[in-house]
Amino acid sequence: MTPVPILVTGGAGYVGSHACKALSENGFLPITVDNLVYGHEWAVKWGPLVRGDISDRAVLDHVFSTYKPAAVLHFAAFAYVGESVISPDKYYRNNVAGTITLLDAVRDHGCSRLVFSSTCATYGIPHKIPIKEDHEQKPINPYGWSKLMIEQILRDYEKAYGLHHAILRYFNAAGADPEGEIGEDHDPETHLIPLTILAALGQRKYIEIYGTDYPTHDGTAIRDYIHVTDLANVHVRALQHLVQGKGSLCLNVGTGSGHSVRDVIKAVESASKLEVPTKESARREGDPPVLVAEPDEAFKILSWQPRHSDIHTIVDSAFRWHNR
Repeated sequence: MTPVPILVTGGAGYVGSHACKALSENGFLPITVDNLVYGHEWAVKWGPLVRGDISDRAVLDHVFSTYKPAAVLHFAAFAYVGESVISPDKYYRNNVAGTITLLDAVRDHGCSRLVFSSTCATYGIPHKIPIKEDHEQKPINPYGWSKLMIEQILRDYEKAYGLHHAILRYFNAAGADPEGEIGEDHDPETHLIPLTILAALGQRKYIEIYGTDYPTHDGTAIRDYIHVTDLANVHVRALQHLVQGKGSLCLNVGTGSGHSVRDVIKAVESASKLEVPTKESARREGDPPVLVAEPDEAFKILSWQPRHSDIHTIVDSAFRWHNR
C-alpha cells in the first residue's frame, strides 16, 4: 500500500522528527517543511525535506501541489519562554502570523485536517492540580499567548472553513528514540534532563536548582515528563482520529504523575553512575511549584497510553543518546 503523505511543519525538530518516525511506522509518508533555524537535517530520515519557512506561501504551495498531503502535523514554532519575553515580536510574527499563512494554504488546497502542537504554558500558573483541559487559560509569557491565540484561530477556522483540528497541550517532552536514531539537541539547551546529563558528563560545571523551598516533597519544583516517543505516538492517534471523521479535539498530553528536580538528578545519577554537581539558586519568577496533567481524556478518546514515560526509562534513553 502506498504511504499516505502528511505535511509535518518543524519535522526536523525534536518532537517533530520523532513524530515523523511514528508516522512512517504507521503507513504515512512525512513531508517535512523546516527552515532549520533550530531543526537538524540529520533528523529527517523517513521522508523528504523541503527547506523553507511556514510564512513563505510559495514554499507551502509547492509542497501541497507536489505531494498533496492528506493532513498536517504542525510543530513549527519558536519555543524559548525567556526569549519570548525579550522578543515578543519574533514569537507573534513566527508562531501566530506564520500559522495563519499555513492555515490559508491548507484551506486553499482543500486539506481539512491539522494536528497542532500546543502547550501547558497556555494555562499559566495553575490553581488546581492535576490540570484538566477546562482549566482557566491565562498565559504568563508571549510564548504561551502565541499558542493560545493559535488554539482560538483553529476554532474560528473550523467554524468558518470546516478545518478540523486536534490541539495537543504538551507537558514536559523528554527522552530520546529508544533505538537511538534521533534525540534531543537544542542550542541553546534549556531542558532539565539534558542539562543534568551534560553536568554529569562534565560538559557543564553544574546543574542549577531554581528554588528549594517549594511546597513539595523535597522543596524543588515538580513537572510531568512524557517520553518523546509516547508524544509522537499520540500525534499519530490524533491524526487517525481526524482521518476517521470523528471530530476536533483538545487534549492534555502528559502522564498524570510528576517528578521533582531532585528526582530527575537522582535518576540521571542512577543511569550514568556519575555524580551530578548542583548549585542551589532562588526561584525563577513565574515557575509554578507543580505542573501535572490530567490526561484521562487522551487515554479514553484516543485509546492511548504512555508506554515509555517512567522517569528511569526517559532518563536512560536520554543518557544513551547524549553519551553516544
